[in-house]
Amino acid sequence: MGYSDIGSYGGEIQTPNIDRLAEGGLRFTQFYNNAICVPTRASLLTGLYSQQVGVYANSPKVMKNSVTLAEVLRKEGYRTLMTGKWHAQEIPVERGFDHYFGLTDGCCNYFNPGPQRPGEKNPGRKPWPREWPHWRQWAIEDQVFLPYKPENKDFYTTDAFTDYALEYLNQKEKEDKPFFLYLAYTAPHYPLHAWPEDIAKYQGKYMMGWDKLREERYQRMRKMKLIDDSWPLSPRDPDVASWADIENKEEWDLRMAVYAAMIDRMDQNIGRILSRIHEMGQEDNTLIIFLSDNGGCAGEANFTPDISPGPVESYRSVDPPWANASNTPFRKYKVWDYEGGIHTPMIAYWPAVIKNGGQITDQVGHIIDIMATFVDVAGAKYPLIYGEKEIVPLEGKSLLPVFQGREREGHEALYWQIENGRHRAIRKGKWKMVSRSPQDPWELYDLDVDRTELHDLAGQYPVIVSELSEMWESWAIRCGIPINDG
Repeated sequence: MGYSDIGSYGGEIQTPNIDRLAEGGLRFTQFYNNAICVPTRASLLTGLYSQQVGVYANSPKVMKNSVTLAEVLRKEGYRTLMTGKWHAQEIPVERGFDHYFGLTDGCCNYFNPGPQRPGEKNPGRKPWPREWPHWRQWAIEDQVFLPYKPENKDFYTTDAFTDYALEYLNQKEKEDKPFFLYLAYTAPHYPLHAWPEDIAKYQGKYMMGWDKLREERYQRMRKMKLIDDSWPLSPRDPDVASWADIENKEEWDLRMAVYAAMIDRMDQNIGRILSRIHEMGQEDNTLIIFLSDNGGCAGEANFTPDISPGPVESYRSVDPPWANASNTPFRKYKVWDYEGGIHTPMIAYWPAVIKNGGQITDQVGHIIDIMATFVDVAGAKYPLIYGEKEIVPLEGKSLLPVFQGREREGHEALYWQIENGRHRAIRKGKWKMVSRSPQDPWELYDLDVDRTELHDLAGQYPVIVSELSEMWESWAIRCGIPINDG
């Protein structure tokens, strides 16, 4: 999901429940993920850079030398609950969760992740390479399914993840224990699948095209004070055609309509969770965090080109033109370490602590900070030994001071890397340096005045480039990253 897709971050998609969290809570304008799902989830769960737990790229691994949020909080007496996407080799109940329902890897058909059901069209899916498993793995508690074929023909993953989460909350309410719920929706990851009534809300609304949509979102974000008036909107991606030059506008409108419908349905389900927490009398004292695991995705996965996006038999993606709009006002996409790939909307809602709702903070945070925050909030202790394992010391820093309206001591620097140095980045203060590969030169940006990364200053500040390059290489060595393997 892109930075500007939801209403409280300048989007036109109807997200009243997420927006309510923003209105009553705190929005971050400088919060980072790891640009791609598996590394982001590894950092979120462990409070470490993903490379420190053996996750270098977008392939599920055992998260070694680490503890998870669930393992830490369960030891403190919390009931640990999870539904949704997992994306690691061990299943959640093997890493501290009491209950789990969901997709343990990747993406899948939203209506039917398994074989064709009687009276239904064959579900669209990726044409896997021969050496890969054909089915996506699911799990319910400790039972693994490969394939998983839901019998309910009204099945839709976003709804099902919420159904199980509500069931787990209902079970927990009978116990005198605090709870930790990790609800990891797959929406709006491709394939583009949505209920017809949700699609109908948006079909035709995107005939304005991506150029005008980017400009409208940009102006709303400026008015909302999410971005500085001096930061220009990044130019349309050079690989994206002008909307005026597109012939099949109705097809492109439908793609974005389905994408919007997926986010809309996610928001509806978040509303169901919020209502249940309110009914439990726990709203004031429950910390709720909303964020995304990477920027809008430009990956093209149109495996059913003759079938329109939306129904079970289709498998389509939103593609670069709309992803470019999703990441307004930034450059590039998921996988890239420009702001469009690593920047996430991040909302924290906690009425008992976060006062004067609707505020915006520009304090810098990172996905590694979630573990430290939860340890702090729960009064827990992050272990150095868990079982017989030595645990890597915590990298993240608690966000609790920010929630309390105070200035926290942030990170000296933050780091990014995917696959042997591809898409490297470092941020220290206002300076951010990006390199597309070990063979490409570093680019340097002053984010105080150039958050959309349009003016490379590397030639003007060689000393800063040298300093940050040395810092990045020291970090890479510390994390065991082969820095010269191109």
